[in-house]
Amino acid sequence: MYLGFDTSNYTTSVALFDGEKIYQQKQLLNVKSGERGLRQSDAVFQHIVNMPSLLERLDFQNPDIKAVGVSATPRNIEGSYMPCFLVGVNNAVSVSRFTGAPLYRTSHQIGHILAALYSAERLDLVNERFIAFHVSGGTTEALLVEPDIDEIVKAKVISQSADLKAGQAIDRAGVMMGFSFPCGKFIDNLSKQSDKDFNIKPAMIGRDCSLSGVENKARTMFEKGESAQDISKFVLSYISAAIDKMTELLLNEYGDLPLVYSGGVMSNTLIKSNIMNKYKAYFADPVYSCDNACGPAIYAYLKYNNE
Repeated sequence: MYLGFDTSNYTTSVALFDGEKIYQQKQLLNVKSGERGLRQSDAVFQHIVNMPSLLERLDFQNPDIKAVGVSATPRNIEGSYMPCFLVGVNNAVSVSRFTGAPLYRTSHQIGHILAALYSAERLDLVNERFIAFHVSGGTTEALLVEPDIDEIVKAKVISQSADLKAGQAIDRAGVMMGFSFPCGKFIDNLSKQSDKDFNIKPAMIGRDCSLSGVENKARTMFEKGESAQDISKFVLSYISAAIDKMTELLLNEYGDLPLVYSGGVMSNTLIKSNIMNKYKAYFADPVYSCDNACGPAIYAYLKYNNE
């Protein structure tokens, strides 16, 4: 068994991978009504409280832990750091020291990519070059991913949002309309009830998109009394158009590479449908698209078996 930990800003998660099947437990962190996020100190405290019960709920009797993987940083770049990941690291170090199993550290972003590949049954792509989108509350990026001896895969940002992130735009619109944070599921469900079509030309700066106008337009629609359904569909339609344009520009520049989409925003129904109707793309199932510890567990498996 390969054990994975991930303690992101909004989800505590642990997972076991036996080389074929994933066993996972996760819990969303609590955000007070009307607020649009958590302070890092609050996230750290909730992770500490959540972790013992999640490990207990994995319900494996004396599993043979061969290796431990953990999301230690948001991204695999110098200076990437968030205190909340220390909770996962501390638990991973403890298990590693107690069992003697080797510990492998990776990033939250690489974990998302590996979980998406596993869900799409394309883990073989770790041996190829491909484009991966990581779209969430904290990140809206397209990455050129290539095999790497030390890190399994190495990811380089080749396109991103120049300002507001896609998940932020969704959550800010949702909180404005009175929904609880995080708002993705509410916005997704409401958008399906709208029959309004939007002709959107996304704001682009080279290969990068700009999403700051989404929040402003959503607020204008809200103040004019437009329905929550139409506002939700506009927000998602704009984000979908931006990701579509980023994809188009990158394929023109880098050639017909495989496309992989991960991150909580990419579990959205409208965005996923629009992209899949236009491109041959791989998406993770929602359970593997949102924050999870599956990626670190898979990373531990790949590292252990590559050495």
